[in-house]
Amino acid sequence: MTTPTDLVVVLPGILGSTLRHRDSLVWAPSAGSALRAIRTFGRNIRVLQLPDGLGDEHPDDDVEPVSLMPDVHVLPGIWTPIKGYDRLLARLRSIGYRETRDDPGAPPGNLLPIPYDWRLSNRYNGQRLARIIEPALQRWREQGGAYADAKVSFVCHSMGGLVARWYIEHCGGAETTHKLITIGTPYRGSAKALEQLVNGARKGIGRLSVDLTDLVRSMPSMYQLLPEYACIEQPSGLAKTTEISLPELATGNVANGARFHALLTEAESRRPASLTDTHAIVGIHQPTATTANLTGSGIELRNTYGDDDLYGDATVPIVAASRPDIPMNSPLLRRVPDQHGNLQRNKAVLDEIHGILTASPITVRAPHTTALRVDTPDLILTGEALPVSVAIAGNDPQPIRITVTAENRRIIASRIVRPRDSTLTTTSIEGLPPGAYSIDLTGLTPTSTIAPVSSDILVWDPIKEI
Repeated sequence: MTTPTDLVVVLPGILGSTLRHRDSLVWAPSAGSALRAIRTFGRNIRVLQLPDGLGDEHPDDDVEPVSLMPDVHVLPGIWTPIKGYDRLLARLRSIGYRETRDDPGAPPGNLLPIPYDWRLSNRYNGQRLARIIEPALQRWREQGGAYADAKVSFVCHSMGGLVARWYIEHCGGAETTHKLITIGTPYRGSAKALEQLVNGARKGIGRLSVDLTDLVRSMPSMYQLLPEYACIEQPSGLAKTTEISLPELATGNVANGARFHALLTEAESRRPASLTDTHAIVGIHQPTATTANLTGSGIELRNTYGDDDLYGDATVPIVAASRPDIPMNSPLLRRVPDQHGNLQRNKAVLDEIHGILTASPITVRAPHTTALRVDTPDLILTGEALPVSVAIAGNDPQPIRITVTAENRRIIASRIVRPRDSTLTTTSIEGLPPGAYSIDLTGLTPTSTIAPVSSDILVWDPIKEI
């Protein structure tokens, strides 16, 4: 294995950074409880909502990012449940990367996890990266020798890839960037963000105790997650978000989000190295909202693109998971059959990152794997059954174990299903108390060819005030 010489910067996705307001954490795991984190966030909702017309600025509201989320994190109606980044950081440490430290007397580090305020514009957060990365890179280079010309390699999950791309293309980062590794990054946006902005952050199940609609609509980052591709069904065909009027949304905010993507595309097209330096890891085979239909009451999402169901990672559709100049069948894409919130912890993904960073001759994944197609909700109410649907994405029927695990790592339910073909087989799990749960689908034996898929769900009590 080669000795790492790059400075590796890790950027989480939306919701993936803890936030502090003055002396109090307002978004962070609390004793491993997603519900406690939501309570804390809900009590501070007025502090966290952003002013109108903020654009690419900081609101000077004394809210600052602190660290990367280690545990499962979810806010009902904002993006999707995500597992933490502890496993990703552990893999990077295992191949020789060590965190930088603020202590001037400490040895320089080459692993730099950067939290950011995910409410704010990706442009602002991209500009902020320069103030953090450049001093750390300079200190790393001052060791001399093989490190004198060290560059930066980015490992980014979800929206973190958009932040890094803006820094690279518009904030001077291209000169010192060696590699950009993205995991489930919505290069062209996501229909899920469209639904959440238009319909409001209530997940379509009535008014939750914490209504985050006004907060979501105040976040510049959410508009930069809107689909850049044509996704709105119209009689004449699919239309872009800027070509029609979207209910509840200011046209200026929508146009600003589209402009963000256009400026990235223009800059990357002028710099050929941006393509050769980019390694996009994408999730596949999972039912994923791709287009939308306007109704009298808002937006209805559809998993199809025209007549085709192209799938994705259950959050980012495959049509949006890479740059516009990269075809969906391009060999430049690394494809892993898992869901968005678990990609950064998936073993095949970690092996890909390991290989990209070190060029080690490791086995990235088994010669043959059997992919699963899994459909689960993000949120259910207490008393409702949890439906888990699974199909084999191919012609290799095998039994599948479904395991439901609570945040304290206690197994709540385990059962075996036997899907026979590409048709979804659904089983229901009853009696889950309020909390966050991991749903893991695996083969029955260590030698099984099944590629594991993992998703997360929040069980919400609508009676109990949060």
